[in-house]
Amino acid sequence: MYIELNHINKTFGDCKASNDVSFGIEKGHLIGLLGPSGSGKTTILRMIAGLERQDSGDISIDGRVVNDLPPSKRGIGFVFQSYALFPYMNVYNNIAYGLKVQKKDKEFIRNRVNELLELVGLEGMEKRYPDQLSGGQRQRVALARALAPQPELLLLDEPFAAIDAKVRKELRTWLRETIDKIGITSIFVTHDQDEAIEVADEIVITNLGRVEQVGNPAEIYLNPKTPFVAQFIGQSAMINDYGRLKGFTSPGSEAFAVIRPEFIEINSFTDDGYHQYESSMEDGIVKDVFFRGSAYEVKVDIDGIIVTGRYDLNASRLKKGDNVKVLIKQLCTIDGEKTEIVKNSLLDDSGLYYI
Repeated sequence: MYIELNHINKTFGDCKASNDVSFGIEKGHLIGLLGPSGSGKTTILRMIAGLERQDSGDISIDGRVVNDLPPSKRGIGFVFQSYALFPYMNVYNNIAYGLKVQKKDKEFIRNRVNELLELVGLEGMEKRYPDQLSGGQRQRVALARALAPQPELLLLDEPFAAIDAKVRKELRTWLRETIDKIGITSIFVTHDQDEAIEVADEIVITNLGRVEQVGNPAEIYLNPKTPFVAQFIGQSAMINDYGRLKGFTSPGSEAFAVIRPEFIEINSFTDDGYHQYESSMEDGIVKDVFFRGSAYEVKVDIDGIIVTGRYDLNASRLKKGDNVKVLIKQLCTIDGEKTEIVKNSLLDDSGLYYI
């Protein structure tokens, strides 16, 4: 592993920010540190950078323990959430700052800055100042400045948090493509699931100072290993006593499960055609309908069990109070610290699909 954290602990007063954190990162990978606010993800990033010192445990970069190395000696580029650009410097000088600190000659600096301006798509803007740039452009300058000294590791702390939704989505794709071109090992902090799933090679999910699960986006989404991950990832609804549902059995009334929109199929009573699993469907009443662009999001009450599914825009329009048929294809069950994807026993494999 190129980056290794071994039994890292960090406490701030009574708060355990990192609780026996251990994981590794392969060289050249883009890793997303994902978790709710206060889960410890930014603390991990700052300890890797050397901006915070762990209370115990070791951090290794490329086989070398860096516990006692200052940030300037770790070969790291850091992109802050607030950009942290120098307002009195133009784009060129912001990007060149680290190279000047390294006392590089003027020709080297000029060539390197021009190379980075092209890389981040800001050619011709080198004389502008930060207050003359959009949020997305400032973020690109911040990335170029972090890359200028040619670090071995790039760290990004919620890099798109201050940017509007449309530009943020565009920058996700741009960041992925840019890092692929450079081939630099990178770690970014985010609380946005879509961002982590879309951008990262692997995701490290944190909660209350602990690492809950490490894996690629598909593994984590399809096979959550802990109750927290099962509830945190995706648009999940909690279901108590899921044994009341057709095709499922539970150990008792204390058992619960997570159901996501893609686990269910909603059918209107007015829909035409025969459905092969109609006898396996639950009767439900529509509680709410929300337009989500590509589909309707429908909240349904099944005898006190509330589930949320998606409904095709081209199908007959549903409204609050409508009677519907709901086919539940699978659940993510939770028993203590154990999670499991359980398929509806009344369906064969040919009737299942995943989104």
